[in-house]
Amino acid sequence: MTYDPKHNIAYLRLHEKTAHVDTIRVSDELNVDIAPDGTVYGIELLNANAQLTAEDDGNLVVVNEALGQKQKLPLAVHEAQAAYKVSKKPRK
Repeated sequence: MTYDPKHNIAYLRLHEKTAHVDTIRVSDELNVDIAPDGTVYGIELLNANAQLTAEDDGNLVVVNEALGQKQKLPLAVHEAQAAYKVSKKPRK
């Protein structure tokens, strides 16, 4: 997953890009890139801070259903958002 703080966009890449992809707009905050063979190349989250910190305290939760394991990974987006709030100066 990559995150662009300037535009507040996160991108979850599922495959290496080997060809042109088509983008499907699912909602105002979600785009899905589809490869020519129909597989999902990646998922783009617009307004990423709100989407990624809304649940699970800003952690990415990875679930291995086959093994019944769950792991929480802290997202840099959450840390970047916290740092921004701390450094933000009030308007006069």
